[in-house]
Amino acid sequence: MIPALTLRFHCEVRTPICTVPQVCADIRVKARYAKRNISDPRFGIISKRETKHMSYRAPLPDYQFLFDHVVGLEHVVAQERFADATPDLTSAILSEAGRLCEDVIAPLNRDSDLTPARLENGVVRTSPGFDKGYQAIAEGGWVGMSASAEYGGMGLPMTVTTAVNEMMAASCLSLQLAPLMSQGQIEALEHHASDALKELYLPKLISGEWTGTMNLTEPQAGSDVGALSSKAEDNGDGTYSVTGQKIYISWGDHDVAENVCHLVLARLPDGAAGTKGISLFLVPKYLPDEAGNPGVANTLKVVSLEHKMGLHGSPTAVMQYDGAKGWLVGKEAGGMKAMFTMMNNARLGVGGQGIGAAEGALQKALEYAGERKQGRSSIEGGTGTIMDHADVRRMLSVMKADVFAARAIALMCAAAIDMETATGDKEWGARAAFLTPIAKAFGTQAGMRVSEMGVQVHGGMGFIEETGAAQFYRDVRVTAIYEGTNGIQAMDLVARKLMDGGEAAFALLDEITEFTAKAREDCPTLGEPLWEANESLREATEWMLAQDAMNARFAGAMSYLMAFARVLGGYVHLKAAIVEKGKGARTKLAVVYMTRLLPEHVGYLAEARAGDNDLYALSADELAAV
Repeated sequence: MIPALTLRFHCEVRTPICTVPQVCADIRVKARYAKRNISDPRFGIISKRETKHMSYRAPLPDYQFLFDHVVGLEHVVAQERFADATPDLTSAILSEAGRLCEDVIAPLNRDSDLTPARLENGVVRTSPGFDKGYQAIAEGGWVGMSASAEYGGMGLPMTVTTAVNEMMAASCLSLQLAPLMSQGQIEALEHHASDALKELYLPKLISGEWTGTMNLTEPQAGSDVGALSSKAEDNGDGTYSVTGQKIYISWGDHDVAENVCHLVLARLPDGAAGTKGISLFLVPKYLPDEAGNPGVANTLKVVSLEHKMGLHGSPTAVMQYDGAKGWLVGKEAGGMKAMFTMMNNARLGVGGQGIGAAEGALQKALEYAGERKQGRSSIEGGTGTIMDHADVRRMLSVMKADVFAARAIALMCAAAIDMETATGDKEWGARAAFLTPIAKAFGTQAGMRVSEMGVQVHGGMGFIEETGAAQFYRDVRVTAIYEGTNGIQAMDLVARKLMDGGEAAFALLDEITEFTAKAREDCPTLGEPLWEANESLREATEWMLAQDAMNARFAGAMSYLMAFARVLGGYVHLKAAIVEKGKGARTKLAVVYMTRLLPEHVGYLAEARAGDNDLYALSADELAAV
């Protein structure tokens, strides 16, 4: 059960915390957001010129459809742990989150790009309105959606949290990154921290009063985390002194919350070389006093903020720790296990960031295409806009089909996590683990692909920053890099995730086989191509398992991942079409996917099985020759 599920809605009647039985009644109260003007100075000054960029609409019908018919949320809420997450409650949460995103967060997006975070005399200043925007997120309880009710969280299914996070990412990716990082830290502390650390830090992080970060990367240690040089020494009083430099720290410092809590990987003096000797430490910006409030400043600082391609509103810091006081999280030399708890949470979240950016780019492209008139319409009874042009219609259609597929896969992954959490069933855990790299990589690839197409739909105006179309493209690009590059996700998929002999992979393939066997009779035009693609994917999986040389697998890993995602995308589109009995807009979208996107699996699988001989036939010198 969810013993003390709380939802903090910003209503006319200011009841700060509404318990589950009250939610449905409270949701009927006219929300303050509904009458709030987007130019309200409390939420950042928005110029009249920029209001045309504030057209984000929360895709609530899509989430509800996927919950009800595709990803199996009904199985999640059937479990005792999530029994209070009723359809009425879920709908209310989505609606309220949608209003928050539309009315409060989305208006901050454009200004965050134009007025980046900055470092002034050692103090990080965030973009205009971010303080009020983050306050609205924190006061609404949105940081701790899936966190334990014991420490003030809502205890909601990750499936619901994933949908809300995606909406926030679509609204303003730079701002959404702050609560996302905190959510990952919350989960890591819930699983690995001592009771004392949990009691002090979790309520603060869950409430949003404090924020969290992860500190892995160093100048010489990127994907090779084991090469880190940061050190920690035991102070003999239960605390440790942490010294070292970390780079690429998202929201490493800011002015939107009263404290920043860093999870820092470092090596104790007797720590073994590589990842096996790494420990994890909680290092706050301000040391808590006896009352648990921020006290004296810790010996850490922001050296600089990175000047980035996108995500200008998100302060990405170079952090320096000079004997900073910290507390051990988990066991000595158990740092990677604890940090991976946070990273796995973040990987699903980052996949959602990609999907959110794709949704934002799609909506902007649809808006522009529906207004821009250029040339004569090529179809009878057309709109008179460029949406009538075949190539523009193609781009918009495949963008929409890709977003639906990526969103469904991410929610499938979240539902598997929820089922493992609720039941402890190892099969659900294996399914979640297998889907995580796919959800992260495919979600972010979709984000890049769709946002790039969004620029193209705008034509020359897409290259002009005034439209805001390019911001989605620039902002989303990093999602394929951080939290483990997409290449690393693919390598993980064909290595670690196939170490079970392909059991988790074949379980998914068998599920698709069973479904398509029935669908081929009712909807052969959609079921047949998916059946064939699934069988080809099965053969490629068997080929991967037969390769003892990892490089042979790794050379085609990314293509294998994309092929698997394409088949899963066909699966969820077919499910949608079956629900509609082959009649309706979702069926038409499924036809687009099966016709124009699913066939990509052929090329992907050919490359997946190509091995590595051709890649290494060219020497390093030959590659570098000009």
